[in-house]
Amino acid sequence: MTSPKGHFISFEGIDGSGKSTQAKRLVAALQAEGYDVVHTREPGGSAGAEEIRALVLQGEPDRWSAETEILLFTAARRDHMERTILPALEAGKIVICDRFADSTRMYQGLSRGDLRALVDQLHDLMIGREPDLTLLFDMDPDVSHTRAVERDSIDSRFEDFGAGLQKAMRSGFLDLATSAPERFRIIDAARDIDTIAADTLGVIKAHIQ
Repeated sequence: MTSPKGHFISFEGIDGSGKSTQAKRLVAALQAEGYDVVHTREPGGSAGAEEIRALVLQGEPDRWSAETEILLFTAARRDHMERTILPALEAGKIVICDRFADSTRMYQGLSRGDLRALVDQLHDLMIGREPDLTLLFDMDPDVSHTRAVERDSIDSRFEDFGAGLQKAMRSGFLDLATSAPERFRIIDAARDIDTIAADTLGVIKAHIQ
């Protein structure tokens, strides 16, 4: 895909880490300073991708085979890139995306076998780019899983896999951050919400200025 002119920033982390709340706060803070910001999410972020979101995040944990699920997530991401992310970047906007390919590498790559290589192959073939910057919101998976379960969201299918998956994903996310230090910044998500928000804004301002 083409090299865009804007800033593409993803927020990652295990369920209940607070990243979605921080993404909303960051968008509001940047907009208050006059930045043109697009706030989006995965799976979803475009009409077609939102339809796929309902398929993959609702229902029983074993609703789809792991391979079918990876194909669905990749299809949603391709539509999201074409219709939302790339046009915004070409217009010079800041795109804040709540989850991107790193989540697929963790959830679909780890939830039912070691399918990380397949995720990466499809990503290289159909997506072909990473965010410019990824903020990883890191915290104790036992605490975050409790938060996620208490949230009782309709999109809770992956939370039903249990705390064990969250622990494996936390380790996997940290390994990703170690392997790509130029892209990742780790945010301590165990602190109070205002401190995290200030830290997040500082990291983003340093990147975009």
